[in-house]
Amino acid sequence: MTSQAADGPETAAASRRSKITPEREREFFDAVLEQIRECGYDSVTMDGIAASTRCSKSTLYRQWKTKPQFVAAALRANRTVRFGHIDTGSLAEDLRQAARISGAWSGKDTKLLQALGHAVTSDPELQEALREALVDPEIAALQEMIRRGVERGELPADHPALEYVPAMMFGVLRVRPVLSGQYADSEYLVRFVEAAVLPALGLT
Repeated sequence: MTSQAADGPETAAASRRSKITPEREREFFDAVLEQIRECGYDSVTMDGIAASTRCSKSTLYRQWKTKPQFVAAALRANRTVRFGHIDTGSLAEDLRQAARISGAWSGKDTKLLQALGHAVTSDPELQEALREALVDPEIAALQEMIRRGVERGELPADHPALEYVPAMMFGVLRVRPVLSGQYADSEYLVRFVEAAVLPALGLT
């Protein structure tokens, strides 16, 4: 009996999957996310990704059984904690810095959120992957900023506006394109923080 036969079909399948290098996998992930931004989730196909990345469709299906699984894997691979390094010693300045960073990425992130649209609400795996990639890390970082601010005595732990800070910070990113047709850039977001978020917290 050969080694492959002894190991069984699962090992053989894993061996086939391992032929995709991390660099090639990144190419696939970048391609699918960029096509979603440009064309919308429903318009993206495995055939189209295969053609744009010059690979066979069977290669994609061997690694990711369905388009939702493929997109979910791409989202998780793009998980980035952009606020994690912020610690200025002041909650107000931490939030301003978070606004500046959000503005630098708002176009790509908001466009991706908009393009995923209904697919996210109808597919639990996609919804979970989107939260893991773009939402949960930043909410955790915001909560850590708030915790430090409370510990420094900048505001009380039971301040009623604290729980709404993530909703304010993320909500403005989603709603500005709807209201004005423009993404929320860094300048706009800093003004929003100074005019709405900080006064709600009693900070300056």
